Amino acid sequence: GMKRYMCNACERTFNALTGTPLAHLQKRGKWLEYARAIVDGLSLRKAAKRVGVHLETSFRWRHRFLATSKGAKATAVTGIVEADETFILKSAKGSKRLVGRPPRKRGGKAKKGLSTEEHDCVLIVRDRSGATTDQVLPDLQARTFAAHLTPVVAKDAVLVSDGRDAYGAFAHAENILHIPIITSRGEHAYKGFHIQNVNAYTSRLKDWLRPFKGVASWYLPSYLGWRRAIERLGENFTPQRCMQIAYRCGST
Repeated sequence: GMKRYMCNACERTFNALTGTPLAHLQKRGKWLEYARAIVDGLSLRKAAKRVGVHLETSFRWRHRFLATSKGAKATAVTGIVEADETFILKSAKGSKRLVGRPPRKRGGKAKKGLSTEEHDCVLIVRDRSGATTDQVLPDLQARTFAAHLTPVVAKDAVLVSDGRDAYGAFAHAENILHIPIITSRGEHAYKGFHIQNVNAYTSRLKDWLRPFKGVASWYLPSYLGWRRAIERLGENFTPQRCMQIAYRCGST
């Protein structure tokens, strides 16, 4: 039911969805209702039940619909820039080949405190205009932080962070003014500078993730992109806009 075209040069055929995340998906009549389930933040099972599709179809559609949002991040943060890292318990949810540890029950806890061995470390960088970027870090080395901060933090920005040495090392190397807020000393602000903006974003992110009862580490970037879209678009994050983003025909 969708018109196909043929390239005169190579004689290959294509349609309007070719090359988009929605290519080869079936049941197009249910896509808009599924987009509504994404806007409403439903779990996979609830979305499948609402739309009337199989759970596996719900899983496949979710990650196709979120494919574009996953890479839609701020390419530059300017002015007063707040940076902080948050830790989310690693999860092999859905994996059939778990190695290295026994399966955890839902709501499991780490045994060794905060570490990249048991947690995914998410670096979140946000300026006062709301421009946000994030990255799941493989380790806590200073060079790893610098690799993700250097391309996006403006050279004339003021970087405000917690007391982790990696931020200071990056700011020194890039000659950027750095203001550390060390909460362990009871510091919450310094001459009006604070990291409450990024901390509030982190709090909203974790509250939003909680109903999913654990997000598989492999798919965490998709959920981070999903949350960025919600924050960026607000009330404009409608089912129609969700479809446009998935189709890559609108601003992400």
